[in-house]
Amino acid sequence: MSNLRLPPLLSIKDVLKIYRLKAIKHLSQNFILDKNLSDKIVKRVGNLAECHVLEVGPGPGGLTQSILTCQPRKLTVIEKDTRFKPSLEMLADAFASVNGEMEIIFDDIMKINMSNIFSENEIKAWTDKGPKIRLIGNLPFNVSTPLIIKWLHRISEKSGPWAFGRTRMLLTFQKEVAERLIAEPMDIQRCRLSVMAQAWTRPILHFIIPGSAFIPQPKVDVGVVSFVPLIVPRTRHEFKIFEKVTRHIFSFRQKYSIRGIETLFPLEHRTELANMMFKLSDLNPEIRPVQLTVEDIDKLTSAYKYLLEKHPDIEFYEYRTSRRIVSLSYAKNIEVIECTD
Repeated sequence: MSNLRLPPLLSIKDVLKIYRLKAIKHLSQNFILDKNLSDKIVKRVGNLAECHVLEVGPGPGGLTQSILTCQPRKLTVIEKDTRFKPSLEMLADAFASVNGEMEIIFDDIMKINMSNIFSENEIKAWTDKGPKIRLIGNLPFNVSTPLIIKWLHRISEKSGPWAFGRTRMLLTFQKEVAERLIAEPMDIQRCRLSVMAQAWTRPILHFIIPGSAFIPQPKVDVGVVSFVPLIVPRTRHEFKIFEKVTRHIFSFRQKYSIRGIETLFPLEHRTELANMMFKLSDLNPEIRPVQLTVEDIDKLTSAYKYLLEKHPDIEFYEYRTSRRIVSLSYAKNIEVIECTD
């Protein structure tokens, strides 16, 4: 990692002390104080020289300092908590003193339109190596899973940062979530998240950080995971319908796969249509969800779409809503009986 001669910077420990910053529990904030660890994380992104880097949730600026020393062409940080404004502005001023460009945006990463952040000059063909854009984030646990699902959706659509090509990202997750992202068939950790991540990207778990490396110390360890979008996705289907079938399959992950597939259909047609899906897919209905490959679920999704064409009304069936209605009806009947008595 080549070092940029930035002006002397305060340690993150000193930044927290001077600006009286403390992690907010309901935002799941945890800070990395060790500069060597921050450097190790950033190093996994690869060469950042001439790249436009987007950092999500910089907080007081631990990873930010390590990113800046890698000489990116530009760094944009998106932070929800305005308490970190003084420490981030200090870093922006230091980077500007060596002719670097750092932009600070205070917004919610779950809501912001990232398409406007990057220049059209960055655009690369999807089949190329990828644009000089990198996404990095030490994410709060309460944001990491919904955010990666949202970004996988964007990858499937080639929108947002992925309108510019196969943009790479490196993010932190709770250790168990990181292990699920890379879990292959037959792995006990395999779940909906595994399938969705592996359908559109190649996720790599680089290393585990002990919880003791963070302030305040979380009760769990943290995994550092990178994602490289695939040139050719492992499914031919749109994100929403593929996710729907995957979600239903893993809703009963300890049972046979057909149990989850059955919940796609109304009760009166459930057995017939669920068995038809497996027959069309040439799969054993007694296969366990953790045994299914991405390609197996792709076949099941094709079968589901075929059945939707034959029976359009089942597209609007919602298993959870149906169960809730049944429960309410049952409760109402009990009430009527009690009143009668």
